[in-house]
Amino acid sequence: SEKLLKAAASIPRDNLVSLGTCFGKFTKTQKFRLSVTALDFLAPYAKYKVWVKPGSEQSFLYGNHVLKSGLGRITENTAQYQGVVVYSMADVPLGFGVAAKSTQECRKVDPMAIVVFHQADVGEYVRNEDTLT
Repeated sequence: SEKLLKAAASIPRDNLVSLGTCFGKFTKTQKFRLSVTALDFLAPYAKYKVWVKPGSEQSFLYGNHVLKSGLGRITENTAQYQGVVVYSMADVPLGFGVAAKSTQECRKVDPMAIVVFHQADVGEYVRNEDTLT
């Protein structure tokens, strides 16, 4: 935002570490891990989406994976291990994860099979409020 840009302009360049919204961080193995703070920027442009049933929303928000029994809808032609944005049935973005099964495999698996691996959710704001920036 312009307000943040103006505030950062008053700090000497040598002392400024970062500016803006934190999208994630690098792990010790140099892989980038997205943070839930990136959700508002990713959700409108998501190509692959998963909608969860109301009963499974709370489970996902507590940090659990999405099971087939909690799957409401999934975007057609979602490949296995594809990044997805998880929505409630009311089209509210809840978080994001990785598809454990493709769209075609989801139709055949048993109800207790994991279909989306959890990566981040809006519940992290509460669980990790002291470490999120």
